[in-house]
Amino acid sequence: MSKAMLVGGIAAGIGLTAAGAYSGYQVIGSEPAYAEVVSSEAITETYYTERQECRDEVVERQAAVKDGNQITGTAIGAVIGGVIGNQVGGGNGKKLATVAGAVAGGYAGKKVQQQQQANNTVSSVEQRCQTLQDPQQRVTGYRVSYRIGDETGTVIMAEQPDDRIPVKDGELVLASASSEQYSEQ
Repeated sequence: MSKAMLVGGIAAGIGLTAAGAYSGYQVIGSEPAYAEVVSSEAITETYYTERQECRDEVVERQAAVKDGNQITGTAIGAVIGGVIGNQVGGGNGKKLATVAGAVAGGYAGKKVQQQQQANNTVSSVEQRCQTLQDPQQRVTGYRVSYRIGDETGTVIMAEQPDDRIPVKDGELVLASASSEQYSEQ
């Protein structure tokens, strides 16, 4: 082998080695292009929606009283009491028994009518409603833990990320301007 060929081969080998070392340095020394997502947890808030719940309910009320003084019952009771009292005794005793029967019958007739009016009820159906509040959940963001090399951090993002987040100049490239970044040690 000639000396020139040997020197050329050695020079080429050195050149290739240097180029390979430089490329390897660029790959090893450069920062990662993506951060690995370790976990993603939804951040939620509770809000309430109102709704009406109605049901029909049967309500019992005392019927309207047409004869509040129970005159009808008193009159009928007095007549019946007077007739019965008239059947007792004779002469002046008969008159006294008729008056006493009419008074007692009037009182009894009034009480009977009063009791019937109290028991006379009217049923009606009324709708009863109440406002209920139902709890609902909505996602407001995501708490994302990530790793870049040996460093870990956490960021709040508006959208749920994929398995990795782009990195540029050592910073996460977040799709949303509302995302906040902070590191946890």
